Amino acid sequence: MVMSIRTFKRFIQFPLRALGYIGYIMETTTVKNYNIFILGFAFMLVFTGFNTMSGIQAMIFKSATTPGSGGYVEGFKGDGFISSAVIYAVFSIASWLAPSVVAWKGPRVAMILAGVLYAQYIAQLLYPNTYLLYISAAVIGLGAPVIWTAQGNFLSLNSDDDTISRNSGIVWAMLQSSIFIGNMFAYFMFTGEEFISSSVRTTVGVVLLSITAAGVLFMFLLRGTPWARDTLASNESPTSALRSSGKLFLTKDMLMLSVTFLYTGLQLSIWSGVYPTCVGFTNSFGENRKALATVCMIFIAAGEVLGGAIFGFFGHLTTKRGRDPIVILGFITSMTSYFLIFLNIPFEAPLGETKPTDAAYITSNIYLAVFTAFILGFSDSCFNTQITSILGGAFKEQSSSAFAIFKFMQSMSAAVAFFYSPWLKLQWQLLIVVVFDILGTIAFCKVEWAANKYEVLSSEPDAESD
Repeated sequence: MVMSIRTFKRFIQFPLRALGYIGYIMETTTVKNYNIFILGFAFMLVFTGFNTMSGIQAMIFKSATTPGSGGYVEGFKGDGFISSAVIYAVFSIASWLAPSVVAWKGPRVAMILAGVLYAQYIAQLLYPNTYLLYISAAVIGLGAPVIWTAQGNFLSLNSDDDTISRNSGIVWAMLQSSIFIGNMFAYFMFTGEEFISSSVRTTVGVVLLSITAAGVLFMFLLRGTPWARDTLASNESPTSALRSSGKLFLTKDMLMLSVTFLYTGLQLSIWSGVYPTCVGFTNSFGENRKALATVCMIFIAAGEVLGGAIFGFFGHLTTKRGRDPIVILGFITSMTSYFLIFLNIPFEAPLGETKPTDAAYITSNIYLAVFTAFILGFSDSCFNTQITSILGGAFKEQSSSAFAIFKFMQSMSAAVAFFYSPWLKLQWQLLIVVVFDILGTIAFCKVEWAANKYEVLSSEPDAESD
């Protein structure tokens, strides 16, 4: 009789427990989707400030060092390329400490603290000072690996094998739309300005700083990930995080992927600084060439967003068919963009304002410059979305370390590229990026093919047992 009563109670309680479990799963899924949206939106705002400044700072600081430009600041000797080089040099070194910071403070707090460091750098537009510019560049270099490592870790914790490609594409598309937003504003501010005046510089600085601060505030809305408390990705100590980063870096797959990471840093220097600056310095484009540079950044953003949106919505197909077709597509479009830059932009453009006698291989064409910007952005999204996908999927248990290594290699190559950008003519910069484009594509595909082969072989015993 007692057993029958217990059995009856269990029979009654079973559907209630089942409903509670299903409700927990649904709630967890809702929170994950919410976190992905807030993460993308917060990064969109923070990087509206930083990405816009990266594209225009060389032109702004050139005006600040040119007497009679209307934006001249006495005693200021800063250079936008060198400032970016300092950022990425410190970024590369600090990347090894980023997993420890994320493990110590957690991804949400780490992103908020790093976001504040981004805001202080943008404040340098308000009144340029050479020493403060480079000091603030070093400070943001400390925060950059933390915000990116924390973002990668938080993205992994809110994704699974079926959603990582989709979520990577969504966050990437939202992030890169920041370039579109910021440069739309900069375009209207720079139209008709051959040089950037002090009033225009200050207005741009205040607006970008305010948007970045709003992005940091949105990070406070991110919710916790209690379902991930028992995973290695969320429970590492700072010491073990540093140790695991070193071990992971020396693995065969990560060393191969590091070649691809190096290429993305070189590509980053081209689309975020060198190309828009070259357009802005090309005399053949006329008085509105500074505004044209912001238009090119807008179309770079359009290519980035389109790529992220496509690979996000069709992420399930990427999971089934592999990531290598998208990376190969990125290789084809990037090589096309580099060839068009080679034809359309004078080789002297990275060095400063070109002369009327400095001509490209063809007559510099505004529409070709804008089209090149679009496919340059699209190719960048091909590489970065698939790198994020493979790191968040194949290296999910060590996501902080994997993303830190990615940012270390990427920022190191970007730092080197930004250091030589003001001194090296355009054709040699393009040659360097083309060589690494080829090597990086081969390396990524080899890792992807090896992973797919391993997955097939590991599933064969299960199929045989069935």
